[in-house]
Amino acid sequence: MVDHCLLGWILASVLGLFTLYFLVLKRTDDEKRAVLEARREGMESLNTTNGECRSSDGEDVDVIIVGAGVAGAALAHTLGKDGRRVRVIERDLTEPDRIVGELLQPGGYLKLIELGLEDCVEEIDAQRVFGYALFKDGKNTRLSYPLEKFHSDVSGRSFHNGRFIQRMRQKSASLPNVRLGQGTVTSLLEADGIIRGVQYKTKSGEELKAYAPLTIVCDGCFSNLRRSLCKPKVDVPSCFVGLILENCNLPHANHGHVILGDPSPILCYPISSTEVRCLVDVPGQKVPSISNGEMAKYLKTMVAPQLPPEVQDSFVAAVDKGNLRTMPNRSMPASPYHTPGALLMGDAFNMRHPLTGGGMTVALADIVVLRNLLRPLHDLNDAPTLCKYLESFYTLRKPVASTINTLAGALYKVFCASPDQARKEMREACFDYLSLGGVFAAGPVSLLSGLNPRPLSLVCHFFAVAVFGVGRLLLPFPSPKRIWIGARVITSASGIIFPIIKAEGVRQMFFPATVPAYYRAPPTK
Repeated sequence: MVDHCLLGWILASVLGLFTLYFLVLKRTDDEKRAVLEARREGMESLNTTNGECRSSDGEDVDVIIVGAGVAGAALAHTLGKDGRRVRVIERDLTEPDRIVGELLQPGGYLKLIELGLEDCVEEIDAQRVFGYALFKDGKNTRLSYPLEKFHSDVSGRSFHNGRFIQRMRQKSASLPNVRLGQGTVTSLLEADGIIRGVQYKTKSGEELKAYAPLTIVCDGCFSNLRRSLCKPKVDVPSCFVGLILENCNLPHANHGHVILGDPSPILCYPISSTEVRCLVDVPGQKVPSISNGEMAKYLKTMVAPQLPPEVQDSFVAAVDKGNLRTMPNRSMPASPYHTPGALLMGDAFNMRHPLTGGGMTVALADIVVLRNLLRPLHDLNDAPTLCKYLESFYTLRKPVASTINTLAGALYKVFCASPDQARKEMREACFDYLSLGGVFAAGPVSLLSGLNPRPLSLVCHFFAVAVFGVGRLLLPFPSPKRIWIGARVITSASGIIFPIIKAEGVRQMFFPATVPAYYRAPPTK
């Protein structure tokens, strides 16, 4: 069986590389062009005198950051620590209450250490996470993170999202050159094709303007500014229904639990020493009504019976308690406009299905890339030159971001139940492939955890799963029906992963060194 899997891996690599080369040839310049009207949307024209702009409060800063969520707060601290004068404008500085952004993968924790923010997961009752447990049809398998080569403190972390964000905000605001304020940014200020700053409304309703050489928009998944800076193609494949299970003992302590339910996955993971977050995925954009009791009935009759027995009582008690929350799951590939004076980051820039918990890892990895690019620069005032230089950001971030994005989208489609026989085989093959352990589990889990974000490794493992499934169909004796289903498994796998890869950008994802921006040197000025 293992030899069969290794042969499948080799065949998958050849097939994947051939198809990727074909996609590179088909990629057209039209996908990179922006419509001028779209870029102007959300911008306000600005007349300047002698090229100078002054903030309403007279404060001079180097960088304006819109939003103080995970990305904005971490970025503010990072740039402030490097000596930049930073102004952060956040719509609401009270503690957020969200049902996602609660699981930080080990790869993200390593980035947190690199940014000097690892103490932000302390004093918030964060729980260490050492891997995943996968459940399907009464069977289960445990998948541990490959942490043997790392310090004993390195692992995943799960916590209340709001507590984590408040810790990072406090740490950012403790720096003398970082100013954190509350306000709602209504538009970007543009002059001569360059973003000069933002217009915002204070809590009291006063309209003010703030200016800086560089404006970084990190205002989250509901961003009202992204249309000015990118070409958003937002997809909403499903919604999460969130519950908190109290005093629930999960079957595998300190592990995330993924139940391959019908019609889609269910997640459970600890967020404090006494609480477990449960997220029920509901395909589509409509969910049963909470107000008329349809949601409670759906959760009790359809979802509860599919959960491990140890979780069912706590789940039903949480449903009866009635604190049910819903949130649409969005995915959006990064398609930026190269706009002088402005940059997008975080969920405002790039989103993926939250099934794999990779969002914060991508955001923190992006901040490390941007920090390293900005460090050699003493002057940010030459916006066109800076914009040209920062084009390299979009290329340098791709291997990590696109690996996590692609894995999230592909795994969600594989893990969802389907009446199609080929998709059923792919789902079963994925569970059994991971259950083999060894390299067959460590490889995919290292991708999932952000510890080994290599796009080619992702493609190899994905098609190895497909070939593994085909091999099971053809052994011991193939039949015409089984051969046909096997062929459809391969085409189904291709239909899942290649559209995601194409949206991410084949050349930047797999061949970044062939992109001219990859070699951009810092401006000498």
